Amino acid sequence: MSQIQQSFQVQFSYNILFIENLFAPENTTLITFLNNFGTHYGANQFHKKILFVIDEGVAEHHQYLQEAIKNYFANQEEIELVADILVLPGGEQVKNDEIYLAQTLRAIDTYGIDRHSFVAAIGGGAFLDMTGYASAIAHRGVKHIRIPTTVLSQNDSGVGVKNGVNYFGKKNFLGTFAPPVAVFNDSTFLKTLSDRDWRSGISEAVKVALIKDLSFFEWLENKSVLLAHRDEESMNEQIFRCAELHVQHISSGDPFESGSARPLDFGHWAAHKLEYLTNFEIRHGEAVAIGIALDCAYSFLKGMISEDALDRILLVLENLGFDLYHPALAENDKINLWKGLNEFREHLGGRLTITLLEGLGKGIEVHEIDFELVKQAVDYLEKRS
Repeated sequence: MSQIQQSFQVQFSYNILFIENLFAPENTTLITFLNNFGTHYGANQFHKKILFVIDEGVAEHHQYLQEAIKNYFANQEEIELVADILVLPGGEQVKNDEIYLAQTLRAIDTYGIDRHSFVAAIGGGAFLDMTGYASAIAHRGVKHIRIPTTVLSQNDSGVGVKNGVNYFGKKNFLGTFAPPVAVFNDSTFLKTLSDRDWRSGISEAVKVALIKDLSFFEWLENKSVLLAHRDEESMNEQIFRCAELHVQHISSGDPFESGSARPLDFGHWAAHKLEYLTNFEIRHGEAVAIGIALDCAYSFLKGMISEDALDRILLVLENLGFDLYHPALAENDKINLWKGLNEFREHLGGRLTITLLEGLGKGIEVHEIDFELVKQAVDYLEKRS
């Protein structure tokens, strides 16, 4: 037998910038990045283009945005803004209907976006997921820039390495691990969020604090009322600290999730199923808050955390304005929820691995879940609600 063994490493590096008014004429952050990108491997020899894809909801709330982008690039010689800006629906709709993926790919083709050019997506987490997936599969990968516009996308999904769309009725069935070349977190976009969208993403901060950082959880305890009442300084700090914990985790272990463990999906197995069971009427962050509450209640019933710790967790989520129970959890004697656990395992592959709590700020991986205790955890939350 003859054999050739191939082995190599690919290094990924990208910056997450926290700024305000990205497209103000005097703000050169973005254009400087574009002009300087790739100079170490001679990419400055190539003609660079940039295509903007914007979440429809963002475009409606920031009607100046398209004109501001055009003015920003009006006198640039090294980077060409293509003729049209593509505006598509946001939310899970853009991941559920493949027509939007096709429209994005068609725009990449029509405007000649090659591997030395850029697709810049401005929108929420689901919108960035779809646009990132389109960018990753076009020409085996064109340069993707994320400009998240929601709390959830600025502190979690928008700063990571995953992209995807929903298929076969399953969340993120199609997807890639393809990091962006940069993330620009512009706090200006947060000012127009509804109260519901403002709070939604904070559940991801509670999640990562509970499994990794007690001091951050205690900070969230102290700031929960301020955050719920739209204190911008507290929100900006929350976003930075949450994003920092997420990227530290990604870089420290298994960034492309080769194994079965996904600690950052604490609370998500139930959340993903709940989104589908409610036909996406609840936001992802709202579903995550319920998923966290469920897994924490389960951890208490399993004897892993005290009831006092559980009460502290649930009170933080309540102070932030989250509901901790939805009737869909109990549908079909909770069998629908149980199916969600099996779908979560199938999505990961291999052995079931779920993160629970053994203390505030300390997650633990388990490989078996007691369905009877899951039912009791649902009942616990229903009674509390």
